[in-house]
Amino acid sequence: MSLPTNHRKVRYVIGVDGGGTGTRARLTRLDGQVLAFAQAGPSALGQGIEQAWCNVSQAIEQTFRDAAINNWEPRECAIGLGLAGAIVASQSRDFMHAANRFAQVALASDGFTALIGAHTGKAGAIVIAGTGSIGEALLPNGRHVFIGGWGYPIGDEGSGAWLGMYAMRRTQQAVDGRVSAGALVRAVQSVAGITRDELLAWCERAGQHAYATLAPLVFDVETADPYAAELLSATARSIDDIAVALDADGTLPLVISGSIGQRLQPRLAPQVRARLVEPAGDAIDGALRLIRERLRSHGLGS
Repeated sequence: MSLPTNHRKVRYVIGVDGGGTGTRARLTRLDGQVLAFAQAGPSALGQGIEQAWCNVSQAIEQTFRDAAINNWEPRECAIGLGLAGAIVASQSRDFMHAANRFAQVALASDGFTALIGAHTGKAGAIVIAGTGSIGEALLPNGRHVFIGGWGYPIGDEGSGAWLGMYAMRRTQQAVDGRVSAGALVRAVQSVAGITRDELLAWCERAGQHAYATLAPLVFDVETADPYAAELLSATARSIDDIAVALDADGTLPLVISGSIGQRLQPRLAPQVRARLVEPAGDAIDGALRLIRERLRSHGLGS
């Protein structure tokens, strides 16, 4: 998805990776020289277009400050973005309306930019399990397919938010007396509250990011709480399911990324682990590749 190119010469090319936990931006010159890197808050489109644009803007502006470049203009900049939620057409359209001050903008899902970054634009597959989850693949015939990524709260199996919601559900059941209060319940209560009223108030305020902050607690107590260990195994199976659905024949190189996915790699099924490769690059590399291809198609890039 792109906007018309303004007439002023593009001097800067920026790659942005944004999700439910944070936003990362890398500032480069047109020739590829890296100038600066910066971070800001979450920019998943499902958490709100205004929030996403605010944090993307903050990350971009910070890269220029860090590079000690004061007299820059948006119309000198081409931006490639991989943002969680960009697979939803209405969210992408609304975000693009906010981005029209830049010379050129290319927007895709963070899954797709991670995919093309991991495999340098060649055929391959990726499963991302961080705050949210999605699987994407680029087939040898050029077709792009994706599995999952239905979003919080109904989808994103195997993600941090999904894991945190199950941890909270277990805690609620323990407060009711339906299950015993093990180490996981006590860990969640130390963060979210002990009583029914406290837990209800926490859940009322919580969104995707808040539930994802509970996920590390499950890893912390897995040796002391059989339910936590079982929950991590179930999370790994969800990641397995996405990987197999992406490439049932198992012929594509596979990257597992995201904080949850990386921690669960040893628990994945043997046939999935056998396909794993190290990523050649990250989602920012993919976002930069995306926008540079767009610039070349307009005769503006090298």
